[in-house]
Amino acid sequence: MYREYQINVELCTELCGAREYQINVELSIHGYPCSFQRSRLSTKQRPKSFDRDQHTTLASDDVLPPPGDIQVLLLTSDSVSLSWGPPEGLKGPQKFRVTWGCDVEPRSIGVKNVHEVEISRLNLGKKYQFSVATEGEDGRQSRWVSASLSAVPPAPDQLNVDSVDATSAAVSWSQPPGLDQTQHHYQISYHCPETEPHITTTSSQSITLSELQGGTQYSVSVCTVLEDGRKSQLVLTTLTTRSYLMELLSKTGLEDHYENKLTLSSVLEINADTTSDEPLTTMQSLPGIFLKKLMMANLNARSVKCMSTDAEVSFPGTDRFENLKSDSANSNVINPLDLITALFLCSDGFLQQEMVQKMSMCQFAVPLLLPNCDTEQSTLMLWALRDIVKKFRLSSQTSTKTFVEERIVLSDIPMVSFVRLGEIRVSKSQILNKLLSNPQQYHDTFVHHDMECGDITHRISDGLVEISWYLPCGNRNIDMFTKPVVVANLRGDIRSFEKQFSFLCQTSAAVYIFTDDLKAYLNLLKSKNTKAELFLVVNSQRKSFRVDTLKQMITNCSINDQNVIVKKKKNDAEFVKTLQSSVGDIIENSPDRLTVENMTDIARHSGILVDEDRHDCQSARKMVDEITSNITDTVKFKDKQLPLQGHICKKLSQLEKERCRLRKAGDQDIEHYRSSLKKNEEELRKKQYILSDAMKSFIFGMSRSGPERSYFLKWMQINLDNLSRQNLSALRDQYKDLCQNSQEKKDDIKDLDKQLSDCSLGLEHFLRELGQLYEAACSLPVDSPQREQMEQLPGLCAQMLLDGFPVELVDGDASNIPLTWISAVLTQLHTLVDSNSKIRVVTVLGDQGTGKSTLLNTMFGVQFAVSSGRCTRGAFMLLIKVNKELKEELKCDFIMVIDTEGLKSPELAQLDKHYEHDNELATLVIGLSDVTIINISMENNTEMKDILQIVVHAFIRMKEVGKKPVCHFVYQNVSDMSAHDNNMRERKKLLEQLNEMTQAAARMEKKENITKFTDVMEYDPDTSSWYIPGLWHGTPPMAPVNAGYSEAVYDLKKSLMQDLIKCQSNDDMTHFLKWTESLWESVKLEK
Repeated sequence: MYREYQINVELCTELCGAREYQINVELSIHGYPCSFQRSRLSTKQRPKSFDRDQHTTLASDDVLPPPGDIQVLLLTSDSVSLSWGPPEGLKGPQKFRVTWGCDVEPRSIGVKNVHEVEISRLNLGKKYQFSVATEGEDGRQSRWVSASLSAVPPAPDQLNVDSVDATSAAVSWSQPPGLDQTQHHYQISYHCPETEPHITTTSSQSITLSELQGGTQYSVSVCTVLEDGRKSQLVLTTLTTRSYLMELLSKTGLEDHYENKLTLSSVLEINADTTSDEPLTTMQSLPGIFLKKLMMANLNARSVKCMSTDAEVSFPGTDRFENLKSDSANSNVINPLDLITALFLCSDGFLQQEMVQKMSMCQFAVPLLLPNCDTEQSTLMLWALRDIVKKFRLSSQTSTKTFVEERIVLSDIPMVSFVRLGEIRVSKSQILNKLLSNPQQYHDTFVHHDMECGDITHRISDGLVEISWYLPCGNRNIDMFTKPVVVANLRGDIRSFEKQFSFLCQTSAAVYIFTDDLKAYLNLLKSKNTKAELFLVVNSQRKSFRVDTLKQMITNCSINDQNVIVKKKKNDAEFVKTLQSSVGDIIENSPDRLTVENMTDIARHSGILVDEDRHDCQSARKMVDEITSNITDTVKFKDKQLPLQGHICKKLSQLEKERCRLRKAGDQDIEHYRSSLKKNEEELRKKQYILSDAMKSFIFGMSRSGPERSYFLKWMQINLDNLSRQNLSALRDQYKDLCQNSQEKKDDIKDLDKQLSDCSLGLEHFLRELGQLYEAACSLPVDSPQREQMEQLPGLCAQMLLDGFPVELVDGDASNIPLTWISAVLTQLHTLVDSNSKIRVVTVLGDQGTGKSTLLNTMFGVQFAVSSGRCTRGAFMLLIKVNKELKEELKCDFIMVIDTEGLKSPELAQLDKHYEHDNELATLVIGLSDVTIINISMENNTEMKDILQIVVHAFIRMKEVGKKPVCHFVYQNVSDMSAHDNNMRERKKLLEQLNEMTQAAARMEKKENITKFTDVMEYDPDTSSWYIPGLWHGTPPMAPVNAGYSEAVYDLKKSLMQDLIKCQSNDDMTHFLKWTESLWESVKLEK
């Protein structure tokens, strides 16, 4: 398409003859100057060159009218299209002569009856003179109309955006044609809206634009520039930098999980990295290793970072100081706060809850307000915090040794917040760590500048509000505060995060504002409406510090003189003591206390989201509240709403075992006796055809799909745990009083012990009721409507297992496996996973209170109920999925972990047949396992022999059926690193004792061919004995998990994985089911 260019032509008149004139001409096209030219002409000669403007001269013999003005229709890098107006007064055919030239001899062409011409094959960068004259038939010519033009430099081609991140972008283009022999460069301009363009040049065909703003759109233009300054047309494009959040998620491999959240089951999955100790070399591995360590409650989880490929490594002949010149080491690191923020943004509610639980165990600060720098929204993490339960002891409880145990979001504890205004030199977070730590037990609760990677610039975590708790132990020589307090820490400057600051001012008892600049920012504090008492924390060490300025600020902001804390020395000790004294006064005197749960209204009013406001979470909570809100007496509730698992269930279990053992048959005919027992069972089963209102609601909740079902089950656990804790607390006090003051009342103690057992109410009781409902329905005719109604129950429980919830395998109250129910559940599970259900089984046995559940929780990241009480009994199974990359090596799809109640329980000693109960339990779990962990606390050696006696009998029975499990002995609370060598004699003696027990048990079992322990169990005293230090590093409740404990459990886990790889069995869920049935039959036949 032609473009028209107007060239103004002026006729030069009143010239003198035989004179030479100089003419200056400048031509601009679309505002871009092509060139500036000077030319000379003489009135006696024909003009040969005119630059940019048109000029006319009259020949002496001119009788023809000249053409009209020359116009440029199209000008390119190698061609030009010209047009001109018709000569005035000339009629008939018209003929024109067009000439052009540069430094060489001019060329010409003639054109007839048209007023335009296209001239091509021009040389780039050359100046051309174009002239047009009317030509007559006899060769006469009019005066010449001339113009001078230069070819336009060609524009860059194919401007591409090659890559974009948060702070830079790489753009490239193709070299314009025809410039191979021409000196040139490129000019690049880029800017975001409402900013001045940034202009740079390059001779290459690509450039990286740096120092860009994250999440911002930029306009980018490139043009060709010749040596004489002439420029091509602009080539334009736009690009949008990645947000800091998306950039970080991309680098860490979390980008896909921003929408499709990480789940707890995917994190706990057994994969190649589970027991790998390979150093980190990529940022994509960072989240997985952090979560792996965190799920094992490893205190070093926040210290994970990539190993540099060149830093810190020197080779002979190289200058090791060269690395100091480069900042490349920072490209593969990330601030721990950014990693934690990213993972919380990319995790679902259940993984967030587990992360918070493990972080709390490690005494890490946990998120209260989680920022999203892309949406500029914050979220109150109520659901994530809801599962934390803490114990503490007030100084007033020291003499009675009582304690407080409660869910932390429901605790009425004052909150004290710490924020900064402007830039400050002191590390606020480091000061808070000292504030919360006993000098002899310092701990980095909050990430600070001097920690590993703590000096890396925050990208996405500014605006994060973290909280931690100070909880006293009741010892005045250890406690920093005598009462509990919540400490909140806002990351970033409150000028940028006024919403979070306002929230803290409404929810805190006091807000401590750290600032070094006393002149600025007064308006922010003056206009702040706050319920909290404001404190100003300033540093007099700064050169800018002025007392009069401080006084003015105090007056203008209406801050009490007593609420100003001045850091006077470089040493922090005195400053921290002053802060502790101030916070201690707030804790003692402040009436403003708000539970985390009650912060939701303030959050919503402040425009802050609440994670529990999800529809499926609220819907599930409503269903659970309908079941639990009216429970006042758990014993009565169970009698009325869960009637199938009480006396009838225990009686059925006894009849089932008696049918096999026939202990009370006496002189009766055996068949007749068995028939009567069977009849009694049928009669009892008929009494179980009861579906209570609570169970109807529970089944309805279990039938929900996806996250709503998981929320329902979790809410059930939370609400029932709250109820049980209240009831147990009162009963424990009574039990304690009876044991201390009325030891002779053995019957009362025994009755109270039974009440402790009966008052417990948990999710397992509802699942147990499901099992009894199903077993009762299975005794009905096949076409019974009641039976059809219950057919869905095993599938619901199987799905629950797949979702990662533990399911009761052995009913601890009835000492029974509900075999019909368990068989149906495992069969449904086999179907749900498309028959890919090969399993390996790991079990743990040990006496009560030795940390069996904690050991499994730390080892696999799971959450078996942890309690020092004996309110829940039996054995629980939980499934952990094996990643497809490891299935072939492990030869299984799942690892089943079985947790058991403690053997030799003091409480069970009050009950009848407790030894038989322990023996049956040990036989079952050992018989089902591929690897058995015998957990022994070094403080309970007196009980060890009794446990081993039980274990040996169980192992001999397994040998009889051809199973030889692997055995590991774990000795807990052994912190001495020389324990393994020092206890060599003890291990030898233990093996001798085991051999003696094996021989004695073999004689009892009439297995004379068994003479030593290793005949029945894979056991090596040196490689199968593990010494694990104590769980806590220091004095609870402020003690974090001992890093040595986590590392020792990790070493044990690696050994277990090798044992499972060597395991010969190749059983799927159906084989496991058959083996369970066979084993249970053998246990029932045991007399």
